[in-house]
Amino acid sequence: MVSTPRLVIAAPASNSGKTTVATGLMAAFAARGLAVSPHKVGPDYIDPGYHALATGRPGRNLDAYMCGTDLIAPLFAHGSAGCDLAVVEGVMGLYDGASGQGELASTAQVAKLLKAPVVLVVDASSQSRSVAALVHGFASWDPQVRIGGVILNKVASDRHEALLRDALDESGLPVLGVLRRAPQVATPSRHLGLVPVAERQGDAVDAVRAMGERVLAGCDLDALMALARTAPALPDEAWAPAYAPAEGPRPVVAVAGGAAFTFAYAEHAEVLTAAGAEVVVVDPLRDEKLPAGTAGLVIGGGFPEMYAPELSANEPLRRAVTELALSGAPVAAECAGLLYLARELDGKPMCGVLDAEARMSERLTLGYRQAVAVSDSPLAVAGARMRGHEFHRTVLEPGAGATPAWGMHQPERRVEGYVQRGVHASYLHTHWAASPEVARRFVAHCRAR
Repeated sequence: MVSTPRLVIAAPASNSGKTTVATGLMAAFAARGLAVSPHKVGPDYIDPGYHALATGRPGRNLDAYMCGTDLIAPLFAHGSAGCDLAVVEGVMGLYDGASGQGELASTAQVAKLLKAPVVLVVDASSQSRSVAALVHGFASWDPQVRIGGVILNKVASDRHEALLRDALDESGLPVLGVLRRAPQVATPSRHLGLVPVAERQGDAVDAVRAMGERVLAGCDLDALMALARTAPALPDEAWAPAYAPAEGPRPVVAVAGGAAFTFAYAEHAEVLTAAGAEVVVVDPLRDEKLPAGTAGLVIGGGFPEMYAPELSANEPLRRAVTELALSGAPVAAECAGLLYLARELDGKPMCGVLDAEARMSERLTLGYRQAVAVSDSPLAVAGARMRGHEFHRTVLEPGAGATPAWGMHQPERRVEGYVQRGVHASYLHTHWAASPEVARRFVAHCRAR
């Protein structure tokens, strides 16, 4: 049974202040000495970095599309074990999910799967009495979604607050917080969302501290904690990676990290470790060689386009990566990793493992994908089906090699990515907790070398 008190922080639409409120709540409760478990609905890699900074615990994603609905509560239980409170930040608007698939992967669906009360964050900057109609509509749309209160964001003045509170008195939902406009708490954004914590360091610490102070001053933490405690127990066991029997020395799997490669789900390192690997982080911006004994390499997502000159300048590591790939060692590359393995990125030389060129684009490619493995690779056997997510403003030419990585079935049919020697490189982000056989197969290929 999972009995962790929990709250889902949602909003009527994007840019209402969910991240500020959720991160601020995490920081405020952590400052009270509580162990706070941070979670994010959907595939977003960036917000969990701020959550981790606020709580001192790994930020974890709850994605019902990539992981399936049956795994949401177990993954939540895994992340929240031993915690006093869990705060789950929603995605987009409360009822927005995978395009054309009803409630799938929406914040509302995850709240129902967790049986968690929802706190609705409302951008009140351009309304007064209408806020009551808005809140009533969201609260009554799905009777299975329990909205337990409202936090009003971007409130202009005492007079504005009074008008909003008077209107909401008729809704029957309590106002659990009021936040005034505060530009100093804003976090910088660019083409794929917020700038990751790893790139801001001290500024990110200051921003999270400011969010916590703002929430502490404007929200009723006692009432919010009381609401969190109304969540009933979940009859689910915690997810845990299946540990492989010991078979000799643990192969070293290098995982790209640092400011250029910040997109990683916490469970990936956990399933690799469970599969028998020794996971060691390598920073392509700073490290000039791979970890000693590297038998395989995982290069996840991030922002290599922001660091192309620096990545290119690190010729020793580029050569080491190329030599590893040409040796036939298993190399798994997602999105940013795909670009790093290309011949060049925005005119800057990269590793040259793939005969392709990458460049920035004005077009945002974004959305969930259904994919099938085109051929055998260190990640999957031909015909294996995976669900994933694309999120980039770059273009790779050509987009697929002689042996593509995936055949895509949503939203259109196409082939994508590269499989050559031991390399599997693609734009597709995947969640290995949903397919732990991927990690087991990868480590088995590492061990076989």
